[in-house]
Amino acid sequence: MSLQQTYDPDNIFAKIIRGEMPSVKLMETDNILAFMDVFPQSKGHCLVIHKKSEAVNFLDVEPEALNELIGATQVVAAAVEKALKPDGLRIVQFNGARAGQTVFHLHFHVLPVYEGVVVAAHASGKPASHEELEPIAQSIRKAIR
Repeated sequence: MSLQQTYDPDNIFAKIIRGEMPSVKLMETDNILAFMDVFPQSKGHCLVIHKKSEAVNFLDVEPEALNELIGATQVVAAAVEKALKPDGLRIVQFNGARAGQTVFHLHFHVLPVYEGVVVAAHASGKPASHEELEPIAQSIRKAIR
């Protein structure tokens, strides 16, 4: 998939927004949704998306939507730091399949990094269950200002 492509309204994140697929939500507003990554690379790995923008990647997002999205990403990252006390945080965003993008709906990863713990490869491994993710999500939700 190239960097210039048409938005697919049936991508997994669009289905999550519409309630057609489950997610472990952290924060939701009229325009923003943050939820746990079902393929976590580390404890507390979560995603932040814009619910109304049909941007595929960073290059085609509307400036207003990007402002909301990056602001929400900062709020979620601060909550992850407060709740989970990682040694570092990666804020990651991929553009195009060659760069590692696997869901073609603009999103930011908030990826906690812990000393001595190897971060799993992007889009690898087995999915985590709701039961595994919910206690972590509960801690993050409590820390969101």
